[in-house]
Amino acid sequence: MIEDENKKIRKEEDLEISKADLERLEILQKSNEKIGKQLSFNSETGSLEEIDELRRLIGKEFENPEEKYNIYYKGIRKLLMEYLPKGKEYKEIRDIIYDEKNIFLNNGKRKSDNNGIRLSDGRMTFQTNMNEILEIIVKWISDSQNAFDIYRLFYELNENFGYGHEHYDKSTLNVANAMLKLSKK
Repeated sequence: MIEDENKKIRKEEDLEISKADLERLEILQKSNEKIGKQLSFNSETGSLEEIDELRRLIGKEFENPEEKYNIYYKGIRKLLMEYLPKGKEYKEIRDIIYDEKNIFLNNGKRKSDNNGIRLSDGRMTFQTNMNEILEIIVKWISDSQNAFDIYRLFYELNENFGYGHEHYDKSTLNVANAMLKLSKK
């Protein structure tokens, strides 16, 4: 009989421990639940919808590779190739303009910082950076189409962000400085 009472007491103790363990397990399970998504009732359709709170908090689309491709190749690159002066005699001017564009697209990384290698790729930058450059190009095309003006616009954009500019040899630096002076303000 005493053994039966001891077993009963042990079982009660085990049940109490099990209840505490069960509470801990519930807390652990709740900590592993999805965060940032919530079900909501759509009164218009009468259905339940999952709402992604994180997207709503950010307030914008996440990076979209297809859109980035279109912005870069069908927008930025195509427009600059179409509207910048063509020919060998203008290559240095185009390269200086491309350098300023790429400094911004790469968040301030310059080729001159790493012996001619940027260590970054403007085609893979943030979509917001691409959109900003594209807006500048479109405005430039509608306003002037003067190569010196687009250089100044990119130059000032990099200045505003504190990115700096490429370090050129004396000859190229003179061309870049002349481009700034010859642009409209």
